[in-house]
Amino acid sequence: MSKILPKDYFLRPATELAPDLLGKFLCRKIENEIIKVRILETECYFGEEDTACHAHKGRTERTDIMYLAGGKAYVYLCYGIHSLLNITTGKEGHPEAVLIRGVEGSIGPGRLTKRLSIDRTLNRMPLIPESGLWLEDDGARPEFITAPRVGIDYAKEEDRNRLWRFIVK
Repeated sequence: MSKILPKDYFLRPATELAPDLLGKFLCRKIENEIIKVRILETECYFGEEDTACHAHKGRTERTDIMYLAGGKAYVYLCYGIHSLLNITTGKEGHPEAVLIRGVEGSIGPGRLTKRLSIDRTLNRMPLIPESGLWLEDDGARPEFITAPRVGIDYAKEEDRNRLWRFIVK
């Protein structure tokens, strides 16, 4: 039996939540169907001080969602093609989020959003069943490895080399 993750779960820093989200269920309601898939890969983005973070250059219309208290979907368009899903984390005022990079049956952030019909209409939505997108925990705590984040060639070397990518073994 799994339980819905409450809002206060997401108020912790992204550096803690990115590995803790591994093994949780990403849940999506589409019409009358509920799809639950286990999260297998995440990446952490942590504040204006992180040059790989969208909010590195400050608060904008796009990044405003990252400055709010955690527990919302931050969905943005990548390369003008793929909607990517981030989970906002932390307390209000510090921009941070966790990119969901892979789930059971769909490795790759664009593949998983396509499979689960996640698009920008879900941007800024709270992660609760009423929004059609939420997370659940059944107690699974999988072993994982860490690696550098990918697709951030624009970031400073120290930020490119951070081991903020978390992958279930």
